[in-house]
Amino acid sequence: MPNVLIVGSGGREHALGWKLSKSKQLNRTYFAPGNGGTSENIPISANDANELSEFAKENDCFTVVGSEEPLSRGIVDLFESRGLKIFGPSREAAILEASKVWAKNFMKKSGIRTADFQTFDDVEKARDYVQKSSKQLVIKADGLAAGKGVIVCSSRQEALDALDSIMITKEFGDAGKSIVVEEKLEGEEASFIAITDGRTIIPLASSQDHKRIYDDDKGPNTGGMGAYSPTPLIDEKLNEVVTRNVMQRTVDGMRSEGREFKGFLYAGLMIQNGEPYVLEFNVRMGDPECQPIMMRMESDLLEYMQHCVNGNLDELEPMKWSSRAAVCVVMTSKGYPGTYEKGKVINGLNKVKTNTVCVFHAGTAKKNGDIVTNGGRVLGVTALGDGIENAIKNVYNTVTMIGWDGVYYRKDIGRKALKYLKKT
Repeated sequence: MPNVLIVGSGGREHALGWKLSKSKQLNRTYFAPGNGGTSENIPISANDANELSEFAKENDCFTVVGSEEPLSRGIVDLFESRGLKIFGPSREAAILEASKVWAKNFMKKSGIRTADFQTFDDVEKARDYVQKSSKQLVIKADGLAAGKGVIVCSSRQEALDALDSIMITKEFGDAGKSIVVEEKLEGEEASFIAITDGRTIIPLASSQDHKRIYDDDKGPNTGGMGAYSPTPLIDEKLNEVVTRNVMQRTVDGMRSEGREFKGFLYAGLMIQNGEPYVLEFNVRMGDPECQPIMMRMESDLLEYMQHCVNGNLDELEPMKWSSRAAVCVVMTSKGYPGTYEKGKVINGLNKVKTNTVCVFHAGTAKKNGDIVTNGGRVLGVTALGDGIENAIKNVYNTVTMIGWDGVYYRKDIGRKALKYLKKT
């Protein structure tokens, strides 16, 4: 029986490890570097591919990469060159997330619906374009920015300010050397995630993220303030359309580019007048979408991951899912996504004693026998329920049991689904 090594330290990695540990095929689960809620933590950075490969070899590990940065640095290529099994796309394929400029041009070439756009690496040319545009715009840093490099602008001045913060003051560092300026789409967002071995595609349960920091989708973008699954936005018909016109075209297009894609393929969608438009691609599981999706998954995730790596995903049936809904509320440190303090003692974790709720740790650490805050997004409290309304009630009942000095969370996660369901 193999061991599993989970690379990363967030709520997504905790949730993946929690689900994988339920596999009857699995021996032990290691996390590198993990967090205050994960066990068998290995003190190796997620970006230290060499050390991670040595550990995986010595401990007979099947490795699962949670976050985008190690993937974009080529961790999969290194492991494969050493004959080690690892789940995730190669460096060449990870460009789909590592460069928004590349991804937008790829979508255009592959016939994948996306917002009209222009790309720039010269701030003066970008300013000139914004000054002449009469549309509401979204400004995106080209590179990786932990989910925060997208600025949705409601005026020309906001767009100009966004250009300055990305390209002049370098708010997102080198990620802002180039930018995408695109037309703002109106509609509702959904997350569509699938597992693929480069040819066969198996969609996961649908979900919806809540990116903005404040209730009613106000304020700046974050890495994600909560998510729920399934979303009523993605019905059976739309699921088929997205699988055919987005996921299949992406997988086929990447293969024709010589960048065969294996792993989790994530399309961030805007549903506008019933049609799906791709806002962005991610090359890994979403966070916090992962948490409710893992809670609802009834299939053995390890089996699907192994078949994905071996290139024989077509041998497996579609995944099985609980009929129950799941909602994840992200509890954050005061000040996030800006500056925040660490080291606050978290209270109430021992009060959570139910098999319908999981508290997935992200920015936490162990200190003197306590669990303390160690990041912006601290916990992802995730609950099952008979329908979205019941899941929302269950998750917030748990959230109110937990706290620390400066805790913040949105009060409206999942509310969009209720409005949608009441219309039908």
